[in-house]
Amino acid sequence: MADHSNAGDRADDEGQPRPEQPGGNYTGAVYGSLLAASVVAGTATFGPFPRVGLVLLLLVTGLVFWAAHVYARLVGDLASYRHLTWAMVRRVARDEWPIVQAAASPAVAVAVSPLLGLGLAGTAWFALSVAVAEQIGWASTAAIRAGASLRLVVISGAVNLVLGLIIVVAKAQLH
Repeated sequence: MADHSNAGDRADDEGQPRPEQPGGNYTGAVYGSLLAASVVAGTATFGPFPRVGLVLLLLVTGLVFWAAHVYARLVGDLASYRHLTWAMVRRVARDEWPIVQAAASPAVAVAVSPLLGLGLAGTAWFALSVAVAEQIGWASTAAIRAGASLRLVVISGAVNLVLGLIIVVAKAQLH
């Protein structure tokens, strides 16, 4: 199998060359934003989380899911076992990194929340809002970069808003 580690010559999960996506991997960013929103919403079942604990939970969860996605992509196709190289591992790890990056903004929101005078409950809502806004932004940006019509961009944003609102409702019900 050829080494597809060059930025302009990416490979899909089957090792076939695919064109470079303009602007990056939005799939991982949208997924990571949903994950971060879910983490914040899920903490409501345990009561208020200390800020440092929530920041760590967001970042560690992002890292764990990133590692799981890297592993799943590398071993999901049995042919990968025969042709696994460090270049492939690095490429897949880099491709999945937006999952971790998406956890950073909600973590920063938690970290700066005391500067905004927010209590723990307000911090959770602020971080959740950031994660949902980020999710909508990544999905809309992906649609725009893919050359989608304005109608499809709006639909993409609306679908992600609904997904985010489902998480918000879940948080409100758990609280």
